[in-house]
This record gives sequence, structure tokens and C-alpha cells, in this order.
Amino acid sequence: MPEDKKKVNLFTSKKSTWCPMCPNFHILAGVKKFVEDEINSGKKKEDFAMVAGIGCHAKIFDYLDLQGLNTLHGRVPPVCMGLKIGNPNINVLGFSGDGDAYAEGMEHTIHAARYNSNWKYVIHNNQVFSLTIGQPTPTTEVGFKEKTTPLGVKMQPINPIKLMLSAGASFVARVFADVKQIDWVLKEAIKHRGFAFIEVLQPCIIFHEHAMKYKERLYSLEESGHDKTSMEQAMKKADEFDYNNANKIPIGVFYQVERPIFEDGFPQLKNLKNGLKGIKR
Repeated sequence: MPEDKKKVNLFTSKKSTWCPMCPNFHILAGVKKFVEDEINSGKKKEDFAMVAGIGCHAKIFDYLDLQGLNTLHGRVPPVCMGLKIGNPNINVLGFSGDGDAYAEGMEHTIHAARYNSNWKYVIHNNQVFSLTIGQPTPTTEVGFKEKTTPLGVKMQPINPIKLMLSAGASFVARVFADVKQIDWVLKEAIKHRGFAFIEVLQPCIIFHEHAMKYKERLYSLEESGHDKTSMEQAMKKADEFDYNNANKIPIGVFYQVERPIFEDGFPQLKNLKNGLKGIKR
């Protein structure tokens, strides 16, 4: 029988140190709702594990009562993959910021898409290193100014959606830091057998406050008739928003395709599935 909804409490007693009204609170609430719904549908809390890196995003590890690891800067993907290899039966959720995933951890992010291990990666993208008070990241728009770039950022930002599509990710999505959107996209991702990349537009209200206007420009890929099985369409949609322009911003699932997962290539991991049956000691 599913656990009684009243008995599920995924909040810890840790006092939050996020800025008041930070969109990270919405991400936390969305993740909490998703996991609670999964538990009330028959799963156990022990069926989930989480990994976070270094940055504002990583405080979610302190506030969400799930097993897991708070790892080194940029090293979320290999730790998630290690957990999945160690126990293929658990649902592994990885959390990074844009600096964590695209600066220190860029190489791991790319290879996570290529390996297609069956875990889910949520990127809190606020386009700045907020924990160290506002330096630009690889997704910061051209012209952004702060104390380390008084003349403005000169380099073009990367496009994470195109990057993940090119790297071979089998599930690529983007949502805004909204409780319902987070809950919805995680429920879609958990049904997907393979690596799922989820970018969350999460404006920093202190160091990147103008990005709060992104919410006014969102439109749904699902409602627009987008074909998520088409790589060509996914690439075109990814080009619509590059952080520099004022275009409409597509959200939803850009691309989804089924292909073999990393764990399927190793008989040892197949034996670990659903217990330790078949393993010789």
C-alpha cells in the first residue's frame, strides 16, 4: 500500500539561507511535490537519491530529506552515475547550477548525455555565480556588467539545449522555476528510460534580476504542436532563445528518443536489477 500522504515529510529542519523570494524555493517545492506523489503512488523514500554540487542550487541538498551526496564543484554527473551503477534500482536526481554544470563540470555534463545512464539532471540556470556574488557564467548574456567585468561580458553564451542535443541526450527539456512546471517535467522525465536533461530558468533576484521578465515570454512546446521526436525541430526551437535576444522562450520537452542505456551494456548491472539475483559470491 502507498504510504499515507500525511506521513511523508521531505523537508528537513535546516534553516534556509536562500535569499527571500529566490526562485530556488519554487524548484525545491516542485521537486518535493514530485517525490511525494511518487511515494504516494507506491514508491518508498529509499527508492530516491539526490546529488548536488557547489553553489546556491546545492542548498537543496540541505532542505530535502533524501539520501545522497553533496559533491565537489562540477562533479555531479559522475557521482550520479556511480550511484546508479552501484544500485540500478534507485531513482537518482542530480542538481547543478549553470556554473557548476557548464563551467567546472562541462566535460562531465557532455559525457553524461553521451553515456545515457538512467538518471535525471536538473540545472538551476540563473546565468551568474550567485554564491560568490555575481560573476558571469557560460550562459551569461553579452554586455552583462558586474565588478569583475566592468566593460561587460564579451563572449557569446553557450546554448545548453543545443549542446545537449548535439551531445546525444535522449531527453532534453526546459522549464521555468515554477512549482507546477518542475513537478510536471520530473514526472515526464522519470517515465523516460535514460538520461534526462532539464534546464530550469531560475533568475537570480539579486545579481540577475532582469531575467525575471523571462516569465512573460514563455510559451509551451506541447501546446504549439512541437514534435519532440524530431531532432531537426528540436534544434530549430533551441535556436529561438540564446539569452541575448528578446524572443519568445519555448519551454517543455524539446527532444525525446529511446535508445540503449549505459546500464544495459553490462551483465553485472543487469544482475543487480531488482536485487542481487544471479550474482556469484
